[in-house]
Amino acid sequence: MAFLGLRKWPTPVAKPIWPFIAASGLTFFLVGKMQDAGVKSEEFRNDPRNPYAAQIAKESAPHH
Repeated sequence: MAFLGLRKWPTPVAKPIWPFIAASGLTFFLVGKMQDAGVKSEEFRNDPRNPYAAQIAKESAPHH
């Protein structure tokens, strides 16, 4: 007998959704890597609209 639509055994949640969680994590990681590569690319490195231009210039400055 169901009480307010609840069954005796709970419906599995994590087991059927794990591929989507794994794919989301992988997508988040890869998109972040692509964004970082794009921001540091030669074309956009010195663009004044690049919010990371100062940080990139500081990192690529020659250290003596």
